[in-house]
Amino acid sequence: MDQVRPNRSAGNPYSNPELVEYLDSMEGVPDVLGPGETEAERERWSPWQHRGNALFAAFGEVLPGLALALTIATIGGLVTGNFSSRLGFSGAPLSPILVAILLGLTIRNSIGLPAIFEAGLSLALKRLLRIGVALLGIRLSLAAAGSIGLIALPIVIGCIATALLFVTRIGRVLSLPPRLSTLIAVGTAICGNSAIVALAPTIEATDDEVSYAVGCVTLFGLAALILHPFLAHTLFEGDPTLVGLFLGTAIHDTAQVAGAGLVYAEQFSAPQALDAATVTKLQRNMFMVAVIPAMAVAMKKRRPNTLVVDQLKAAIPLFVFGFVAMSLVRTLGDAGEAPFWGLLQPETWDGWIEATTDLAKLLLTVAMASVGLGTSFSRLRGLGLRPLAVGLAAAALVGAMSFALVSLIGPYA
Repeated sequence: MDQVRPNRSAGNPYSNPELVEYLDSMEGVPDVLGPGETEAERERWSPWQHRGNALFAAFGEVLPGLALALTIATIGGLVTGNFSSRLGFSGAPLSPILVAILLGLTIRNSIGLPAIFEAGLSLALKRLLRIGVALLGIRLSLAAAGSIGLIALPIVIGCIATALLFVTRIGRVLSLPPRLSTLIAVGTAICGNSAIVALAPTIEATDDEVSYAVGCVTLFGLAALILHPFLAHTLFEGDPTLVGLFLGTAIHDTAQVAGAGLVYAEQFSAPQALDAATVTKLQRNMFMVAVIPAMAVAMKKRRPNTLVVDQLKAAIPLFVFGFVAMSLVRTLGDAGEAPFWGLLQPETWDGWIEATTDLAKLLLTVAMASVGLGTSFSRLRGLGLRPLAVGLAAAALVGAMSFALVSLIGPYA
C-alpha cells in the first residue's frame, strides 16, 4: 500500500495536502448514509408512506421544468423593465410575455431541451394553463361574461363554419389526404391541438397525419400569438373588446389565445382585451361537443360508435366550467350593498379579486414560457409544402372571416 509522505518542512503530518485525496474513501464504514432507501426499508413502509413517497417523487419530476419556465418568465419581466427604464418609457415597450416566449424558443432551438425539464413543462401546458384560465373568471360577473359571449357567438359560428367548409376543399384541391385536411380544419376552427387529438381516433387518422396537423396548428398559431396583438391594435384602433373578440376567434389554441391576450393587455394596458379573448375562446372550445361527432359521422358515413363518445367525454374542456364557477363567485360577491351580503369588507373582497387575478396571470405566464420551450422548429421542417399550404390557408381564411365579422358585429358590443 502506498504510504503518505509527510511534509517534513511543515512539521505537522496533517498539513500534508496529499491527505485530502483520502478524505472521501470511507474505507471500512458501512453504507448506511446514502440518500435513498433500501428495498428492505421500503418493504416496511405503511400505505401512507408509499403514497407520500410517490407524491414526493412526482414533485421532484416536475420541479425542474416549472423552475425553468418561471425563471424565463421572470427574466422576461426584468429585461423589459430594465429596457424601459433605460429608454425612459413609463411602461414596457415590449410585453414581458412575448420576451419570455421568444427566449424559450431561442433556448429550445439552439441548445435543445434536456429530458429532465419535460415533465414540468408538460404540467404547465396541460394543468397550470387551464387553472389560470379558470381563475380569470373572477374578473367577470356572469352578466358581463354572458354579454361578451352573446356578441361573440355569431362570430364564433362564422369562423368555425368557414374553416370546416373551405379548408377541407382546399385540401382536396392540393391532393391532401381527407383525414389530414379534416384535422387541420377542426384544429383551426375550434381549439387547436386538443380538437385534433380528440378527433383523430374517431376518424382513424394515422400518427403521421396527427403530427402534421398538430405541427401546422402550432406553427401558424404561434405566429398569430406573436403578430396578432399588434395587428389587431391597428385594425380595431385600440378598442380592447373588439381586439379580444378577434384574438379569441382568429388564433387556434387556448394557450395561444391566452398568450396573445396577455401580450395585448400588458403592451397596451388593456385587460379588457384578455377578458373578451378568454370568453370568446372558451365558447369556441365548447363547440367540440357538437363538431367532433358531426365530423366523425361525415368521415365514416355512419353513426358515432363508442369510441367517438369516449373521445368526446375526454375532450370536454372542464376548465370552462371552472371559469363559469369563478364568474359565479364574482357575481355573488358583488351582489348587494356589501360583498357576500356583508360577510366581507369591500377592501378585503377587492384584495381577493386582485390576488386571484395576479395568480391567474402568473400561471399563464409560466405556461407561455413553456410554449416557447416546447416548440421545436426542427419538427416542423418535415411537414412538407402541401400541409403547410393548407395550414396557412386555414389561418388566413379564419383570420379574414374573424376580422370581417368583428368589424360588422363588434360595434354593437
